[in-house]
Amino acid sequence: MKNILVATDFSNNSYCALFYATKLLASEPCTFYLLNVFNEMTPLQRKKTKLLVGKKLLKKLQIASEENLTSTMHKIVLDNENPQHQFHTLSKKGILTKIILKTLDTNHIDLIVMGNKGLNESADVFFGSNTIQVANKINKCPILAIPGEMEYKEPKEIAFITDFKKGCTKNTIEPLLSIASITSAQIRVLHITEEEILNTQQESNRKLLDICLKDIDHTFYWRQLFDDKAKVIHEFIEKLNIDLYAMVNRSHNIFEKLTHEPVIKDVSMYAKTPFLILPSQD
Repeated sequence: MKNILVATDFSNNSYCALFYATKLLASEPCTFYLLNVFNEMTPLQRKKTKLLVGKKLLKKLQIASEENLTSTMHKIVLDNENPQHQFHTLSKKGILTKIILKTLDTNHIDLIVMGNKGLNESADVFFGSNTIQVANKINKCPILAIPGEMEYKEPKEIAFITDFKKGCTKNTIEPLLSIASITSAQIRVLHITEEEILNTQQESNRKLLDICLKDIDHTFYWRQLFDDKAKVIHEFIEKLNIDLYAMVNRSHNIFEKLTHEPVIKDVSMYAKTPFLILPSQD
């Protein structure tokens, strides 16, 4: 991972996400791009926005964005103290998902980092609305979502959640393998069973995943679906003291079901665990 895009709204959560990424990749040479996106709907703190409209408002927002980005960059340089890391700021007017899409190609981004809750998100938003919007619209780059204002803890136990209905090539799980290798973590593969035994295709996909994980200490776990998937995952994360969990973002898979299940409204279920969303590269 060489180029890291960190989306920030200057909340404490977004700074914690940035700090987490610098610690996670402390041993890796990286360029961090700090991105702030603003538009007419962005609140201008300590300003009478009702008196500012059109170009005057956008100019004020741009100045505030650039000043806050510079301040954030100076702070992370002091907190990070890592000569292998470089930081650049990007202040852009527009829609977050569209700006991120453009930035991915322009800056050859390998990983997107986001906080789950920002300045305008309440505690009952699952994963954070911005994070879910980005995950649903951008399926070409891994996304690391950091919850709340957590302190950094090196991930030693990583959960990978799959239904084995689609195969996972090494390209798809490469970001997961990279993090596990950097941190010397163990990967715990969780399959939530909706059937008594795996069918032929699922068993084939399980064997493929086993091969892809051959260089990483890993174990397979089965959990029967007696309750909703979110609760099963939460209990697994708690029981095994999981430090980070990952899923592949693929249409009609467990990730899509989770993000659309109305039962999942309480972000506290995942309040302590960073979440790695992997794009399908199959």
